[in-house]
Order: sequence, then structure tokens, then C-alpha cells
Amino acid sequence: MSQPDHEKFIRRAIANSRRASLELCTGGVFGAVLVKDGEIISEGMNRVVASHDPTWHAEMEAIRLACISLQSFKLTGCTLYTSAEPCPMCMATCYWAGIDQVFYAATVEDAFKYGNFDDSPIYKQLALPKEERTIKMTQILREEAVEVWKQYHEKPDRVQY
Repeated sequence: MSQPDHEKFIRRAIANSRRASLELCTGGVFGAVLVKDGEIISEGMNRVVASHDPTWHAEMEAIRLACISLQSFKLTGCTLYTSAEPCPMCMATCYWAGIDQVFYAATVEDAFKYGNFDDSPIYKQLALPKEERTIKMTQILREEAVEVWKQYHEKPDRVQY
């Protein structure tokens, strides 16, 4: 099999970022393309503003659509091309989905310098112990929740992640 054309796919992601931010004005300067075996499986663009949804990032859209297209929540063998370095949510989703590789164009520093997109507070918060984070976390009813976990653990036909 021939090598994928990384520049072609990253240019497509950049074009999606242009559509989102400058042409359709659906959100920030973020576009993505998901590729498997040298073929585009799905594409995404930022739609945070248009959808009023803080999770509607380009990478999330591309991942969701690829999962639907491939009928799998695992995207093993897939490569994500994105116009900018993924935020913590999108990068975590890449791990959850089992994506093999990520190619990105602009850095988090570029996104901050030219768009005031600043993920550094999130990285800092996630590095702190739960008790020190600015969003207060309070655990309640653990025993009730764990009972469901125990039943799930014993379920013979549960789907393995």
C-alpha cells in the first residue's frame, strides 16, 4: 500500500477550519479529517458557536461521524488530521477511540496568539488533585453506584471497551 498524502489531508483539515471560522462562522479556526487506509472516512469543523455546544469541536465531529460510518467506537487504524493541536478533550477522545496517529498544523501557542484560545487553565486544573480544582467535586452515594458496577461486572454479555 502506498504512503498516505499527509499534506493533502492536513490541507483539507485547514480548509475545514476556514469554512468554520471565516465562511460559515460556525465556530473557531478548527477543522479535522479522519483517514483510514488512505481514504477520508469523515470530516469535521468547529460548530461551537452555531450549535451553542462547547463540545462540538472539529475533531469530535470527525470522530463521531467516523464511528457512525465504521459502526465501531474504536478507530484503530485511523489517523486524525487537524488544523490545530487538539485540546485536552479532543486528545482524550483520540485515546478513547484508539486512533493511531494525529497530525496537526497550528500549535496551541498559535491558537492562543491569533485567536485567544487558551487551554492552559484546563491542563493546569487536570494536573491538580481533585480537592484543589476550581470546579468543586463532591462524592455522594458511592455504595449505590458501586452496586450497579458490580452487576455490570458480572454481566456475561457486556461489551468490552
